[in-house]
Amino acid sequence: MNLKDLVSISGMPGLYKLVTSRPNGLVIADLDTGKTKFASSRKHQFTPLETVGIYTDTDTTELKDVFISMMKKPPPTGKIENSIYFEYFESVLPKFDRDKVYLSDIKKIIKWFQFMNERDLFSGKDEEE
Repeated sequence: MNLKDLVSISGMPGLYKLVTSRPNGLVIADLDTGKTKFASSRKHQFTPLETVGIYTDTDTTELKDVFISMMKKPPPTGKIENSIYFEYFESVLPKFDRDKVYLSDIKKIIKWFQFMNERDLFSGKDEEE
């Protein structure tokens, strides 16, 4: 699983592949169509998935490790209660910090996981980890 080139962009749904960076933004590629476009840094904020960490009681855990745990136990789908999200996330990452990890964070991580799983992005060179 290689998260190096994947980027989440504020105001744009889904995840994108980073093609190149410019001084005033990023050139990104749609993962479904492969079409490239420019995203301005004046209008958007960029979050490389490789840099995302989840707070735990003692330190942070890389998003990659959370995704590996989620592959072993897939997330619930459909409309569910908020408490179920916390229960699921606790089963995946038992020592996550409940004061710093919000419901919106958990939902976003699950959404990213489902997006990547639907596109079979987890079967890659680094999967043996």
